[in-house]
Amino acid sequence: MMLKLVIIGGGSSYTPEIIEGMIDRHDQFPVTEIALVDIEKGKQKLDVISRLAKRMVKKSGKDITITASLDRRNALKNADFVTSQIRVGGLKAREKDERIPLSYGALGQETNGAGGIFKALRTIPILLEVSKDMAELCPNAWLINFTNPAGMVTEALLKYGSHKRVIGVCNIPFNMRTGVAE
Repeated sequence: MMLKLVIIGGGSSYTPEIIEGMIDRHDQFPVTEIALVDIEKGKQKLDVISRLAKRMVKKSGKDITITASLDRRNALKNADFVTSQIRVGGLKAREKDERIPLSYGALGQETNGAGGIFKALRTIPILLEVSKDMAELCPNAWLINFTNPAGMVTEALLKYGSHKRVIGVCNIPFNMRTGVAE
């Protein structure tokens, strides 16, 4: 069985954690190709993360090919799973998402409140483009959305996206449960 995973936002510092998960669970989820995708502005980070991912896979001895690309459509061809972890506007936009609302006495955070709405308005159009590409290029793939604000983004994808095989994931409930248990 050959499985292809595409990581949209592959230059993210969170990508090595996904690679580690794929290595650790390779017997249950035998991914054979992981395609890291990013935008031109993220090329340098993508190159760094790609090299790290390749070293991780080599050390593990698992039969996984890592590729890196700035061509999202090409990378999506024949994907079985696609994850999204993008930050439209980068950290400068996050700073504004947090500071502008705070300057008016409102919550400034990327997952809820005014900051979350700002981020959603920048992010949803991009992920709707990804959804359209997936409907055309990998219609049987699952899109696993990690992009914040995860709830708003996932709901928009399900309601307005061309591709309906979408799951939204947030690590906060898991982290809260684990933190309370500790």
